[in-house]
Amino acid sequence: MATVVFTLNGETKSVTTDPGRTVLEVLREDLDVTGAKYGCGEGACRACVVLVDDKAVTSCQTPLSKIEGKRVVTVEGLARADALTPVQQAFIDEGAVQCGYCVPGMILTATALLNANPQPTRAQIVNFMDGNICRCTNYPNIIRAIERAATQLQGAAK
Repeated sequence: MATVVFTLNGETKSVTTDPGRTVLEVLREDLDVTGAKYGCGEGACRACVVLVDDKAVTSCQTPLSKIEGKRVVTVEGLARADALTPVQQAFIDEGAVQCGYCVPGMILTATALLNANPQPTRAQIVNFMDGNICRCTNYPNIIRAIERAATQLQGAAK
């Protein structure tokens, strides 16, 4: 047993448990933060993506010990004052939300992309999102949503 302290969606959390447990397991089972989904358990589908210090990380493969002292953001922590982020709103506007299972991981991966590259090309979007699996095959709408969010963020920056 070990105590791991980290920031989750802006709040300091302290969890005493086996530090080898996965971030996904602790989020869902101990902290009741369920946006990140268990998909494949191997990090291959990316339904479990969370942001750790602004980088997209597969939480099903990340031991809790690796987030000690870090900032973790889940889909629940993106919106501010009841306002969706441009990425979240673009997913709605472009119809990129179908069954919803992959959506948290998609939104967080897209957020990481736009934080690192605010003006990605379509090819860069496709390359960065490669590995995020949508079983509904809603990829065209997802790509358009990310393009829309990038455009909106560029306009807001001016």
